[in-house]
Amino acid sequence: MESFLEILSQPWALRALYASIIVGVTCGVLGCFVVLRNMALIGDALSHAVLPGVVFGFILVGGMSLSAFFIGSVLAGLFAAVAITWIQNNVQTKNDAAIGIVFTAMFSLGVIGISKISEQEGVHLDMKDFLFGNVLGVSNNDLYLTLGVGVVVISSIIVFYRYLFATTFQSVIAETMGIKVQWVHYFLMLLLSFAVVAALRTVGVILVVAMLITPASTALLLTNRLPKVLLLSAFVGFLSAVLGLLLSIVYQTTPGPAMAMVATFIYVLAALFAPEKGVVQRAWRKRQERFKVYVEDMLKEAIKLQDNNRLNRPALQEKLGYSNVLFKKVFKQLVVKGYFESNPVDIKFTAQGLRASKKLVRAHRLWERYLVDKLGVSEEHIHQDAEEHEHYLTEDILDEIDAYLDYPETDPHGSPIPKK
Repeated sequence: MESFLEILSQPWALRALYASIIVGVTCGVLGCFVVLRNMALIGDALSHAVLPGVVFGFILVGGMSLSAFFIGSVLAGLFAAVAITWIQNNVQTKNDAAIGIVFTAMFSLGVIGISKISEQEGVHLDMKDFLFGNVLGVSNNDLYLTLGVGVVVISSIIVFYRYLFATTFQSVIAETMGIKVQWVHYFLMLLLSFAVVAALRTVGVILVVAMLITPASTALLLTNRLPKVLLLSAFVGFLSAVLGLLLSIVYQTTPGPAMAMVATFIYVLAALFAPEKGVVQRAWRKRQERFKVYVEDMLKEAIKLQDNNRLNRPALQEKLGYSNVLFKKVFKQLVVKGYFESNPVDIKFTAQGLRASKKLVRAHRLWERYLVDKLGVSEEHIHQDAEEHEHYLTEDILDEIDAYLDYPETDPHGSPIPKK
């Protein structure tokens, strides 16, 4: 523990930590609009397309220059964005195919260029640093550049939030409001290029897409409000960057991939346990929904058997086809809800249970009458549909259907429809 804290107190470790935090927050916020606008593949394309800009910057100044790398990378990113958009609008090529064509061509050009430059004597351009990042080698100038880019990107999103919001969710309405949707699109591409360049040293061109997409996707699982999505995405980006860096130091592995894996782990947790959209929560809701159907089916069948003077436990269980365990569980639930009296031998309705059961019978028979009279469905095909819909018809809907059908007395099979 002491050696770990000693490492974190080193200037290079602090620079790496600060750069990781800035990149995580910046990519997290910007990534929300990238994901919402279905631009994830474009983000991946831009992250790969900046490599020729690195080569261009090196050739332009005849050596290593942070400012030249930055300008060249941004110009390469913008060129890729314009090329992709032009192909999509003017050539009969699928949108995703146009993205793949441009980014693979530019990425290949960048790899060839860096390989050629690296062969020159005295030149130290390591391809791995561009592909996977080298956050532990971040200099003060790299940190200042990353901070500047982060401030520009987040400030731009705050200032132009309404324009980004409108063009993301209602581009047609934004056009009628006088907003230049295409210009906003290119502006977002510019910010995306900035973010990619800022992340070049931390996670590299291959993994920057993980920091753009995964935190935003995680936030969208947790809330539907865009301001909250932006804040949550920034926090997930921050957490992924910090934990990934710390884990890479502890386990002596590469920081970029560690950050991407932490972000993915957080996403998996959200996908499983998110309050509304999580897999576990949705499975629980389906289970509750299924049990509700079991309960209501028992109520409905019980009232039918009572009307025929055949209501008892064996007859009801045989009619429903429930197992002993399921029958006891559903029966207990009806007793708890106050629909059945607590009687170990006979089944007896309470007044509340009678009302609830007759509502279900009314829903079933009214829906059957609606299917036959208004939709022209054959009587042989209406029962199963009514069995499914009776559980979801509210009292207001039933009243509307009743009035629409002019208050029918019987269903298509001649059985009486209970009144409200």
